[in-house]
Amino acid sequence: MDSMTTSRRHWLTRFGLGLGSVAATYLMQRDAARAWSSESASERSPGDGVPSRGVINPTHHRPTAKRVIYLFQAGGPSQLETWDYKPLLNERQGEPLPDSVRNGQRLTGMSGNQAHLPLAGSTFRFEQHGESGTWVSEVLPHLAKQVDRLAVIRSMYTEAINHDPAITFLQTGNQVSGRPSIGAWLQYGLGSETDDLPAFVVLITKGKGGQPLYSRLWGSGFLPARYQGVQFRSGREPVLYLANPPGISGESRRGMLDRLQQLHSLEEERVGDPELANRIEQYEMAFRMQSSVPDVADLSSEPAHVLESYGPDATQPGTFAANCVLARRLAERGVRFIQLYHQGWDHHGNVPGGMRTQCGETDQPAAALLDDLAQRGMLEDTLVIWGGEFGRTNYSQGALTADNYGRDHHPRCFSMWMAGGGIRGGVNYGETCEFGYNITADGVHVRDFHATLMHLMGIDHQRFTAKFQGLDARLTGVEPSRIVRELLA
Repeated sequence: MDSMTTSRRHWLTRFGLGLGSVAATYLMQRDAARAWSSESASERSPGDGVPSRGVINPTHHRPTAKRVIYLFQAGGPSQLETWDYKPLLNERQGEPLPDSVRNGQRLTGMSGNQAHLPLAGSTFRFEQHGESGTWVSEVLPHLAKQVDRLAVIRSMYTEAINHDPAITFLQTGNQVSGRPSIGAWLQYGLGSETDDLPAFVVLITKGKGGQPLYSRLWGSGFLPARYQGVQFRSGREPVLYLANPPGISGESRRGMLDRLQQLHSLEEERVGDPELANRIEQYEMAFRMQSSVPDVADLSSEPAHVLESYGPDATQPGTFAANCVLARRLAERGVRFIQLYHQGWDHHGNVPGGMRTQCGETDQPAAALLDDLAQRGMLEDTLVIWGGEFGRTNYSQGALTADNYGRDHHPRCFSMWMAGGGIRGGVNYGETCEFGYNITADGVHVRDFHATLMHLMGIDHQRFTAKFQGLDARLTGVEPSRIVRELLA
């Protein structure tokens, strides 16, 4: 092979030290494999090392969070019905949105051509809770009891005004698809704490409509395929195609994997393709998951009082409540990044009815998850995040009546909360104007959110890069971003 095309991996493979041979002996020589490779992280390419190690070793600084549970509320929950209390909107109900407030900002095509934009106050009562005095809507009674654990950010903002680019931005750091997701970046950087489960798991509430979710939202982008999230489903087969086909025993599958590994090693020696080694590791992980996944997905071993704390849906596989229980079980077993998606928050009409439904499905389970983690001593090093891709307008989309209204997309300000994992509880960060339309203090951009998340995990977001098309790509991109230190404990 020409020396200009001979890769370092190909050189190692030809001398018997390739990743293929390491993968083949992984199960029998696990401890030895973990000690393999003393090279520095800065010299290691994305596919190098063993599954339990990442390219950042040690971390850039001491982490306060070991794992993340991200409760993503897909569709854009209304901040005005949940966390951002704006009584002025009720006082000026039906009045047109002042031009001085809108200030020429763009609107979507769904409400931009309305004859007027009538201000719409929330139909729900707000009260202050906890020592922090956090204002919370009546549709979140369980989370209202948790406010002294939460850092509520009322000043999130994004450039994306439509769902697909907005959710892609939150999940990958770029509005254009094809970049690694947060979970993929974390696994690439920090590796895995478990040998028998993926480091990155995705859970989606079953039976929910709304904006579609695409697998690229938990994809690995330009990183090797082994860093993509693995979706767990409800039902008899939590991970598709994991079980052996009828008539195939575990011994037969083990033998098949051994022979396949040998073929891949020969092919890797011939072409020097690093993806072959990643494929071998994925096959081996799937084999180990045959016993670990049914165990973790079986909630029947959970005490009755624990399931009851999550609400009546906790015993129904695939519900948000059941997925919250499963997320805690995955976190206990070393899964580093657990992403829960709950669709249905896109309320262009019937905001009162839609918010009652959505909050009824998610409020108690999310609060119970915080309690459950705290009782097990896990909340202090588990970062829990709640939020969607953008917020909703302060004016009604469509007709405004005494008991009904809709809200359009609003990227200028929205609310999220974070808890545990080094977050300072009882914080209300950022301010929006009295109309709930513009940020007036302490804005937090999506990139700032990503930088803060990485910091909590022990990563300097500016130093954490991967080569892509000749550039040093990173989750936070090239635009300025900051760590929101006011949120840190």
